[in-house]
Amino acid sequence: MVNDILEQTTTNMEKSIEALKRDFSTLRTGKVTTGIVDNIKVDYYGTLTALTQVGNVIATDATTISITPWEKTLLPVIEKAIQEANIGVNPNNDGDFIKLFFPPMTSDQRVEIVKQAKGMVEHAKVSIRNVRKDSNDKVKKLEKDKELSEDESKKAQDQIQKITDDFVAKVDETFKTKEADILKV
Repeated sequence: MVNDILEQTTTNMEKSIEALKRDFSTLRTGKVTTGIVDNIKVDYYGTLTALTQVGNVIATDATTISITPWEKTLLPVIEKAIQEANIGVNPNNDGDFIKLFFPPMTSDQRVEIVKQAKGMVEHAKVSIRNVRKDSNDKVKKLEKDKELSEDESKKAQDQIQKITDDFVAKVDETFKTKEADILKV
């Protein structure tokens, strides 16, 4: 029973790390990635659809993203969605595809993006702590229902705390890597 709780704890905390990495992919670093446009949705015949599902999105070089829609009629819709997303650049529509030209980042922009990353890190840590709380509550319930002794309960809670500490350290390590990537000129 305790092993199931520990496995579930680890699985849920891994999901928090994966969510953090997904969030980090939307942040701009020195080199432009297509992850910047991952959260942009376009009106595709009345349905909000991810930009990556209505066209080809590629990073042609370190400062340019090119978007080629499957249907030419989507060009103005995509252009409008990018403007509304406020990602820091204006789309250039040439009739066949849209190009996004990102200027080199200033040091102020880099510092601001690091602040955004820190917010994402805090969110991930809160998520991990919530998983810990849920797991500890399950262990305490087993103890209350007399399915675990007090010693077994304490040991299980210590294991949960160790797992939590490991995942918080992983979050910090992931942040350090991303911070170095953002601040690298």
